[in-house]
Amino acid sequence: MSALYDTIGKAYAGPRRSDPRIAAAIDAALAGCRSVLNVGAGTGSYEPAHLDVVAVEPSRTMIAQRPPGAARCVQAAAEDLPFADGSFDAVLAVMTVHHWRDLARGFAECARVARRRVLCLTTDMDVFAGFWLFDYLPELIRVDRAAFPSMARFGAAFDDVTVAPVPIPADCVDGFLGAYWRRPEAYLEPALRASISTFARLADDTTQAGLARLDRDLRSGAWAARYPDLAGRDGLDLGYRLVTASAGADATRQPAGPAGAPAMPRGVRRC
Repeated sequence: MSALYDTIGKAYAGPRRSDPRIAAAIDAALAGCRSVLNVGAGTGSYEPAHLDVVAVEPSRTMIAQRPPGAARCVQAAAEDLPFADGSFDAVLAVMTVHHWRDLARGFAECARVARRRVLCLTTDMDVFAGFWLFDYLPELIRVDRAAFPSMARFGAAFDDVTVAPVPIPADCVDGFLGAYWRRPEAYLEPALRASISTFARLADDTTQAGLARLDRDLRSGAWAARYPDLAGRDGLDLGYRLVTASAGADATRQPAGPAGAPAMPRGVRRC
């Protein structure tokens, strides 16, 4: 992760900023917590200013872009957090778990240092796979399917897990892969693609044919004709999920689901 973001993170702070609507969902999930460890913190997006935050980030390039007044940052990895057990009310991990080398160890470390809960903003690839961009660039979905853990992996790692959808606004200001779902021309901009890790994992020539087809379809109107339902939408569920795992004082017994409800992975509840 450090090597990847030492490369793609050089201009990361520009296109990758906290979207206030996503930040509000994270803040609500942190209710009742006073201290937060932000793991894989990058340039400091989504760090709640009203709480006592300590950041952990492995890449010096990313740390160097943290703005003045940002939370204190420690260079370390999720798999080896340099803090005592129960040091923080909550651990926050925003769009980072898919970069961890050892997911099980990273989850265990987050649970170890959290007194109340662990929050992960991540992607449910079973939903995200329906995103129109993959019609043009199927290579991207193969990369992300191999990287992102399933919702079942969270249920296996933690005893009590809630999964809540995070709809992506049409004018989302955080430039992750799904942010431009209603602004398809943005994917043609090299500067925007450069701050998206999925693109960085592919050779540029691998994506050129799909991008050329997207460009042609935008110019001809074929894209708009193929996806007419997107034009009037203010937000879209692409599969981004806020996963909240309870620990310590927040740990509760998982209630039984309603009769006839589809089976869920152990320990996982959906909102």
